[in-house]
Amino acid sequence: MSEQVSFGYEEVSPEEKTARVGAVFSNVARKYDVMNDAMSGGMHRLWKDRFVRRIKPQRGEAFLDMAGGTGDIAFRLAAAGAEVTVSDINQDMLDVGIERAMERGIDGLVWSRQNAEELSFEDRVFDGYTIAFGIRNVTRIDAALAEAYRVLRHGGRFYCLEFSTTQWPGFKEVYDLYSHRLVPRLGQAIAGDAESYRYLIESIRRFPPMPEFEGMIRNAGFVQTRVEPILGGLVAIHSGWKI
Repeated sequence: MSEQVSFGYEEVSPEEKTARVGAVFSNVARKYDVMNDAMSGGMHRLWKDRFVRRIKPQRGEAFLDMAGGTGDIAFRLAAAGAEVTVSDINQDMLDVGIERAMERGIDGLVWSRQNAEELSFEDRVFDGYTIAFGIRNVTRIDAALAEAYRVLRHGGRFYCLEFSTTQWPGFKEVYDLYSHRLVPRLGQAIAGDAESYRYLIESIRRFPPMPEFEGMIRNAGFVQTRVEPILGGLVAIHSGWKI
């Protein structure tokens, strides 16, 4: 039987998942940031601020911001003086990010269309690798982690911000109800696309639990791995070092 991977609650071929995820983000690119505000009540901005504070970017450091799309993490890294390459597999998302950078007068970012599983960069060229709310949409997560490890210099650090499963009693049930019933309706009302947002919610449910994902990061070669839950694990910051 051919290999199958998850696309939300469906099992599909890797090739089909890659194509369907691409279509999802092409569909939502123009409303992506508006929907993030609507779905999280603006809290995604606080999570991203906290994420970058944990990274502690330094002036002159080279970062690869994978699945960087609309530039939210890259803009924060660049504000600290880091040199940032923004990569995404989806050109529509990158186009939105480029427009946003121009509107804000942010220069010096490098924009590069890349597949996280097969990066075109040389070995050991970045001091840091970041990926925010993108790793769960990768077809082969282990391949993406291996590539992250490859392109980092020795002493480089890996940081991932991703949804997980909250452990807070009561809150989990409320969030499940909200996300499955209301988020697709928000997607329809704001972006005219309920199905894409239904997939995005389902992809969160299919993402490995925090301890399992931390194990995958270690298996890729990273050491001193750490998980920092936010809101009981609704969101988590994962990190590791390449030595």
